[in-house]
Amino acid sequence: MTLRHLNVLAEDDDDPMLSAVNLVDVFLVLVVALLTAVAVQTQTSANERITIIRNPGQPDMEVVVREQGKEVRFKGAGSAAQGQGVRAGVAYQLEDGNIVYIPETRAAPAEVGMADPATP
Repeated sequence: MTLRHLNVLAEDDDDPMLSAVNLVDVFLVLVVALLTAVAVQTQTSANERITIIRNPGQPDMEVVVREQGKEVRFKGAGSAAQGQGVRAGVAYQLEDGNIVYIPETRAAPAEVGMADPATP
C-alpha cells in the first residue's frame, strides 16, 4: 500500500503544465512591477522643470521651458537686443569653459553714460 501512495505523488509532479503556469504567474508579477516603476517615473518627471535650447547662437535660436506639463517657447528675433538698461552683474568664464554669473546688489547700480549734466 505504501507503493501506491508514492505513485500518486509522482503523477502530480510530472505535469508539465504546472511549471508553465508558474512561469506565467512570475512574468505577470514582473510586468506589473515594471509598469508601476514606469508610472512612478513619469509622475516624478512631470513635476520637473526642463529647459531646452535649440540652435544655440543661431539667428533662429529657440528656448523651450517645460514645467508641470506646460510648455513655453521663446524665439529670438534674429538680431541683438537693443534698449536701455542697467548693469545687473558680471560674468566670468573659467578655465574649464564654465561661465559664472555674479549678480550685483540693487543699492547702487552702475549706469554707464546715464548721468544728468544738469545736476552738480
